[in-house]
Amino acid sequence: MAAVLDYHVHLWPHSEQAESAGHRLERLATYTELAASRGVGEIALTEHIFRFVQVRELAAEFWRADADAALAVQTGRYFDFHATADLDAYVEAVLEAKRAGLPVVLGLEVDYFPGRMEAVARALAGYPFDVLLGSVHWLGAWGFDNLDGEPSASEWDRRVTGDVWRAYAEAIDELAASSTVDVLAHPDLVKLTGRRPPAAVIDECEERIADAARRSGLAAEISSAGMRKPVGEAYPAPTLLAKFFANGVPVTTASDSHGPDLVGSNPTELAGLARAAGYGSLRAFRQRRPHDVPIGAPPAEAGRS
Repeated sequence: MAAVLDYHVHLWPHSEQAESAGHRLERLATYTELAASRGVGEIALTEHIFRFVQVRELAAEFWRADADAALAVQTGRYFDFHATADLDAYVEAVLEAKRAGLPVVLGLEVDYFPGRMEAVARALAGYPFDVLLGSVHWLGAWGFDNLDGEPSASEWDRRVTGDVWRAYAEAIDELAASSTVDVLAHPDLVKLTGRRPPAAVIDECEERIADAARRSGLAAEISSAGMRKPVGEAYPAPTLLAKFFANGVPVTTASDSHGPDLVGSNPTELAGLARAAGYGSLRAFRQRRPHDVPIGAPPAEAGRS
């Protein structure tokens, strides 16, 4: 059987402003129906934290501290475009879906804002989240996974790949140590372009990421999103996944779908990667409390609050 979880699902494509696409019960039902048709029994709705107006101030325009004015301007514009949704409305929509019995859990993708994670944790503490994903998308003002915009896309040609990987691993370490999140999303996202440093640097960075997850008690995500990127493989790489297993780090599975089309994608492949690494179960969450489900077995009472 396929994996049973898609623990990384977004409501809006990056190209859309949040208020331009609704999150009515009918729309969320579409997500769960598509997931079920692909062998996935439960999804976590995990919209990016930067989508919400309540969080914009918490970011405190971290990009302004970057010496590269062009990157700072680009990131500022990115936040201006995306930070338009209401967090309370989003939470209520997902809770309504749960009350209706849909197999969803309430989550967020919590992007790392250097030096601001305590404030982020305080702001989120009053909400009934089931799971919080942690991710690193910016190194300073550089949105390194934005390959469609300039100057971020060409920045890869200006930097030493090994330095980028080390900076990314350091940011993951800091995020994990903040105790703000439950799962590391796409934990080796830094490989998305296919650029890789020498093997010794990769090993060093993977060891740091796996150790950070272990020390902080986090799960890690096996994501099909990397299959759709230039790197052409799942996150994490088999070597990092092996390090997670060796460190006792549990795993979830995920599509990182932005919209319904890709929800629950590649479940058989993700289940196979988990099993090949030695895993027999996946980590699920309720009210940020973890429990494990066997790979291929549906989680009980998925739609209940």
